[in-house]
Amino acid sequence: MSSDRAGPWNFEFDKMDADVAAWRIRPLGHDEALAMHAHAQGQLVMVLHGAMTCEVPGALWMAPVQGGLWIPGNVPHGNRLTADADVCFLFVASDAADMPRDCCAVGISPLLRELILHLATPPGGDVPDGEIGRLHAVVLDQLVRMHAEPMHLPVSDEPRLRRLVAELMADPAERSTATQWASRLAMSERTFGRLIRRETGMSFGRWRQRLQLIVALQWLSSGQSVQQVAVDLGYDSVGSFIAMFKKAMGKPPARYLAEQRLAHGR
Repeated sequence: MSSDRAGPWNFEFDKMDADVAAWRIRPLGHDEALAMHAHAQGQLVMVLHGAMTCEVPGALWMAPVQGGLWIPGNVPHGNRLTADADVCFLFVASDAADMPRDCCAVGISPLLRELILHLATPPGGDVPDGEIGRLHAVVLDQLVRMHAEPMHLPVSDEPRLRRLVAELMADPAERSTATQWASRLAMSERTFGRLIRRETGMSFGRWRQRLQLIVALQWLSSGQSVQQVAVDLGYDSVGSFIAMFKKAMGKPPARYLAEQRLAHGR
């Protein structure tokens, strides 16, 4: 079962009669979003180009460059794709494979990538059931070998934190201090700090840096230069942005992107 445009926007989950089904989405020249929803099938999102973020209860996730994002079945989630995104969705029956029980960003092997692309491409004619079954079996074998990558931002439904997330996602270069944010949200700086740590498990500074890292990865994967991303995130110099990125990811952005593309066969 496959499609090149309708994708999960029109996918009839209750009619899925196979262990896996793949679909492909390309936005029509503008950002696209799918509101919060849930389905029994697990879902692997594979980003071929551009970027996609996914909100689930308690976290905002970003699919890694040339990688994927695993969303277990029955987990409410909402997706947002950039205008230049090219994304495959692989739906997996709940009892088909021993998959992670929590959301996670994952690396996708070149073999799994090509298998998903094949399943997401409408066939030129009838395909024997035996061939489809063998393809599905190999896909399931590859799925359980995926490795997780840290690409999420802890969030919550606390109204003040939701406002903070919305404003910083709309303007990631915003540099208000914790004191200024506390005043804006009508609380003391101490209460603000406790709120952030209680809801996210991080200090405000570390949490905001994680948000900027996720946004940076999204922009870099869409083709923006390291220099432009540094400017757009409000860094005083490219060097300070590279230092932040290297501290968080263990390597500078250019090397990280090159290794990701090499690892995933691009």
